Amino acid sequence: MGESVDQMLRQLQQAKELGADLVEIRLDYIKNFSPRQDLETLIKRSPLPTLVTYRPKWEGGQYEGDEKKRQEALILAMELGADYIDVELKVANDFYSSIQGKKPERVKIIVSSHNYESTPSAEEIGNLVATIQATGADIVKVATTALDITDNASIFQVLAHSQVPMIGLVMGEKGLISRVLSAKYGSFATFGTLVAGEVSAPGQPTVLDLLELYNFRQIGADTKVHGVIGNPIGHSKSPHLYNAAFKANNFNGIYLPLLVDSVANFINTYNSPDWVGYSYTIPHKEAGFKCCDEIDPNALAIGAISCMIRNPTDGKLKGYNVDYLGAIAAIEEGLRGLGLNGSNNGSGSPLAGRLFVVMGAGGAGKALAYGGKQKGARVVVANRSFDKAKILADKVGGEAITLAELENFHPEDGMVLANTTSVGMKPRTDQTPIPKEALKNYCLVFDAIYTPKWTRLLTEAQESGAAVVFGTEMFLNQAFVQVEKFSGIPANKQLIRDTLARNT
Repeated sequence: MGESVDQMLRQLQQAKELGADLVEIRLDYIKNFSPRQDLETLIKRSPLPTLVTYRPKWEGGQYEGDEKKRQEALILAMELGADYIDVELKVANDFYSSIQGKKPERVKIIVSSHNYESTPSAEEIGNLVATIQATGADIVKVATTALDITDNASIFQVLAHSQVPMIGLVMGEKGLISRVLSAKYGSFATFGTLVAGEVSAPGQPTVLDLLELYNFRQIGADTKVHGVIGNPIGHSKSPHLYNAAFKANNFNGIYLPLLVDSVANFINTYNSPDWVGYSYTIPHKEAGFKCCDEIDPNALAIGAISCMIRNPTDGKLKGYNVDYLGAIAAIEEGLRGLGLNGSNNGSGSPLAGRLFVVMGAGGAGKALAYGGKQKGARVVVANRSFDKAKILADKVGGEAITLAELENFHPEDGMVLANTTSVGMKPRTDQTPIPKEALKNYCLVFDAIYTPKWTRLLTEAQESGAAVVFGTEMFLNQAFVQVEKFSGIPANKQLIRDTLARNT
């Protein structure tokens, strides 16, 4: 995608160094393009096999000139030794007529169709594939646009049953899974960009992410699919941790960020035995709870799940909640670090008898309130909506207040505060759920947010004299439990800690 031949040559070398198998040369991005001279240089000097594309404006590219000259450049690319060329379906018949069967044997023609509006049904895509195949295409390419993550299923269905070499991709953030799972469903190729953000089509991952984050080379037809269900989800570090752990355990699984609007639609769409396990994050922990066939007693008591696993025998989905385990263990450790070890209160937990204020009454709030109650804490639930706070507080025998009231809430010193709201999470890192002035009443503050690690809440809590516990500790403890649940193999805890440290 360079604007000059020199820039493209550097990018071709970079692609080889990163581990690409094939490079796409986008002629429509080159300024002052000189067909014979530039093509000869690029094709002859490419360290990798080449796919030459000259995408016109009407198919989402940059070229706005004469159509005949555009097609002549593609014919020239074939003559000069390109391995593949891309021709749009709209002009494919004209193109084949113009070459009159004079195609070098080694050159493969990809006939492509791009839909930048939506993703048609699997039946419609199947008909489109047949139309493309009828042009004489060596390879069929269909790219659609995801309006919902379930749109990927149509492409997966067609890819899995295709009798011809086919590239099937879904564009946009909700189509990322199609680019990674293309290897599972038999796509001829997938596309990755050299630099994050510099994409030739919406939603492209980097080559590095495909190969190192998603272990693309290891993905095959039998690979088990896992992921984290949330919205937003782009910030999640979970794929880094779980994919590294799966690889270390030689477990044939992939873990993806799943940008889901409706949990029920997602679960109903991806119901094959290979889609086996999910972590749940904001705002879907309660929606996930409603989609379970079976629920672990702890998750049932909490009323939300953080983890879902498909039973390989009967296909039923069982929900678990490991949020409270991860968070409460981290908070207890933080209190013990203050010399509050719980030895005098009978339960052994430093939370026992202590006032424990939980901000938020969603899935994570429920988990922490439940965990606090289990440890003998006196729980106070603070939420924007008092009614939601009251329902949760009643469940755990606690007190309910609004977030607005929290500013002046000071029944005693040495309280423990836990934030389970999304206030302060990337990209709104300048926000905090409670004024700094109120933090002096707490001995310890925990924030479930882990991007960024140092939220404004934790920074101001430390400045106010409180001990702080990072969301990363809850996140790590969850990962230790869930990796084992997903793979059946104990997690390498140090590997997971090191991976998170490298990626935060």
